Amino acid sequence: MDPLADLAALEGVGSAMAAGRDGIDALLRDRGLRRTAPELTAESLLLGARASAVLEGSSATVDELREGPTDDVSAAALRVSTEVLGLVPVLAHSPLQAFARLHMVAAKGVLADSDLGKPRDPAAAERLSALGRLLLGRSSAPALVAAAVVHAELVTVAPFSSHNGIVARAAERLVMVARGVDPTSLTVPEAGHLALRPQYESNLIGYVEGGAVGVHAWLLYAAEAYTAGAQASPLRG
Repeated sequence: MDPLADLAALEGVGSAMAAGRDGIDALLRDRGLRRTAPELTAESLLLGARASAVLEGSSATVDELREGPTDDVSAAALRVSTEVLGLVPVLAHSPLQAFARLHMVAAKGVLADSDLGKPRDPAAAERLSALGRLLLGRSSAPALVAAAVVHAELVTVAPFSSHNGIVARAAERLVMVARGVDPTSLTVPEAGHLALRPQYESNLIGYVEGGAVGVHAWLLYAAEAYTAGAQASPLRG
C-alpha cells in the first residue's frame, strides 16, 4: 500500500506538484541566483517565521523581527525557525520525535514542561503515530505531496495543546529540506501560504470537512502555495 502515491494519483495533483517542483528547481539552479551563503538560508527562515507568526495572529513585521520578537507568537515562530534544519536527520528515522521537538521549542515557557512535545490525548497520539508511519513507509509519491499532508494533518488534527499551526508549517519546511526539494531551505513556503491566506484557510477547513474532495483540493492548493513560496525566496531579492 502506498497512500501518498494514491493521493498523488488524484486528478491534476501529480502535474500540479510537478509544476511546483519545477518552479523550485528553476529558482535553485538559475545561474544568476546561485548565492547559497548561510545568510540567505537564515533570511529565508526569518521570512518564514514572520509569515507563520502572522498566520497565527501576530502583527510583527520582518524589520521588527530582525531586532527580536515583538510578541509571544512571533517569539515561538522564531525559536522554531532556528531548530528546523537541525532536525533533518531526526525526521528520517523518527518523525514523531522531530514533531515533538518542534512543539517543545514553540511552546517553551507557555505550557508546563510536562506538556511540551506530548500529544493532548490518546486519539491525537494515534493520529501522530499514523502520520509517522506514513512518512517512514516507502512511497513513490512526490516529496511535496508528503509535505502537504504533514502540514494539513498537524494543523487539522491539532495533536498538541498549543502552537499546532507553527509546528505544522515548520514541519512542512522540514520535509521539503529532508527530502531534497529545497536542501538549503531557500524557499519560503510559509510566505506562500500567507500570500494565499484566504485559500489557505478555506482549504484547511475543506481538508477536515470535505472528505476526499477536500483533501484533493488541499493538495492542488498546496502546489500553488509552493510556487508562491519560491517567489518569496530571498534569492529573488
